[in-house]
Order: sequence, then C-alpha cells, then structure tokens
Amino acid sequence: MLHEKENIKKYLLSAIRTVPDFPKQGIQFKDITTLLADKKALALTTQELSKPFLDSEADVIVGLESRGFLFGTNIAEVLNASFVPVRKPGKLPAETISENYELEYGTDSVEIHADSIKKGDKVIIHDDLIATGGTACAASKLVKRLGGTIIGYSFIMELGFLNGRKKLDHKKVESLLII
Repeated sequence: MLHEKENIKKYLLSAIRTVPDFPKQGIQFKDITTLLADKKALALTTQELSKPFLDSEADVIVGLESRGFLFGTNIAEVLNASFVPVRKPGKLPAETISENYELEYGTDSVEIHADSIKKGDKVIIHDDLIATGGTACAASKLVKRLGGTIIGYSFIMELGFLNGRKKLDHKKVESLLII
C-alpha cells in the first residue's frame, strides 16, 4: 500500500510542469494544466484528494479562486457535499462578506456569498497549492464568520519550506505533494 501511494505521488508530480521565472524572476511556478490534460492524473488526483475525507460527513467544500475550483467540485461530488467558491473581490453577484490577508508586499482580500454556509455546516477548504497559507486562512475566517466548522484543509501541493500549514488552525491538513 505504501509503495502504491509513493508511486501515485511520483506519477502526479511528474504530471505537473514547472515553469521557471513565472510570474517573475526566481519563481518556480507549478503548473497543473499538464496534470489536468492527463486523464489518469486527473482521476488519481480526485481520488487521492477525496480519500482522507471519505468518512468526514462534510457538508461543504470551499474552493479558493481559481484553481481550487477545478478539484473542489470533484471532491464535493465524491463526498456528496455542496461546493462554495471563495473569490477575489467583485466577482460574486449576490451579497458577500470579505476578509483581508497579508501578502509579501501589501494586502489582498477574498469574498464569499453571505448565504453560502449555514451555521453548523462541516467544511473542507480546498486549493491547488498552499504556500504561505494566507488565502486559506482568510477563507477559514469567512467560513467561521458564517457559522461553519472547518473539518480540514485539502491541497494538491504544499511548498513546505514556507510553513503555510502553521497558519491553519486545524490538525487535518492534507497535501498530496509536499515540495
């Protein structure tokens, strides 16, 4: 089983393209469009992202803009949960609440529909990548403000050297690939 899991991780990692110096010099961008184009990798990613949460009884998967939408809906379908997007300001059409978070140079914010999470909903927050953890932390604050309970976090990749998981207030932080 462990051998199989390691083989899956190697396969998924091989399906992700690294683009040097994008979007700026010195960044090694992890491009998942090549993973999406590989139907075996696509299916394995959904399977492996869902696996740790199969018995969680999650009500809602919150996907972070925009790459968190790609697998967040798949996870929601597998777990028989609903899907809620968290977006950049001005992208959602109904009443929203917002949360600011720190960037390396300045701040940014994310929004969620004010009626998207019900009090007591069990929520998993998903994104393709966790770096510093700022976006996921902001999303968790939004979920809590609406009365939801975070039961875990799900990521395809984690830039482990940035320690983003330390910002998250939950023990269940699942990353398929720690880079």
